[in-house]
Amino acid sequence: MPELPLPDPPLCDGAIALRVPTLDDVDWITEGCRDPDVARFTGVPSPYEPEHAREWIGGQADGRAGGEGIHFVVTSAADGEPLGSVGLMRISWESLRGEIGYWIAPWGRRRGAATAAVKIMARYGFEVADLARIEVIPYVDNPASQRVAEKAGCTREGVLRSYFLAHGERHDCVMYSLLPGEA
Repeated sequence: MPELPLPDPPLCDGAIALRVPTLDDVDWITEGCRDPDVARFTGVPSPYEPEHAREWIGGQADGRAGGEGIHFVVTSAADGEPLGSVGLMRISWESLRGEIGYWIAPWGRRRGAATAAVKIMARYGFEVADLARIEVIPYVDNPASQRVAEKAGCTREGVLRSYFLAHGERHDCVMYSLLPGEA
């Protein structure tokens, strides 16, 4: 598996910037992941504790080095305010396919941050990781995340029944995809 390099210069669209998470992010990540919607619509541990954030941050370099995935903090480009997280993960190098996952904390919502982060991350996946397909797979009962995928230019392909296991429950998901040139 190829290493996933850190972008130089950092990824930014003028309004939203992506940066590597550091231990300075533990408090706001913990607060963001304690939001009921983040816990409900992702696989983050619940209840979410500071040690979960430290463990996640600590595993980032190995994940990049092993080609397993790359995650960033989503920030406001104007002032660096942390808004959430986005990542390219579950990469299949044999199929040249990966999945983009994201969450935005309550204070960062309704700013277009998730949509911008998905677009930026997709460009990274196609241009840097040389993937041929990127998927976004929100829960069926998460219409806000489905709107993010649609606004990011993804094509809805269908419902994946009982697709994702989180917190001991199976969830139906909607498959969205992007191909090179669509991001």
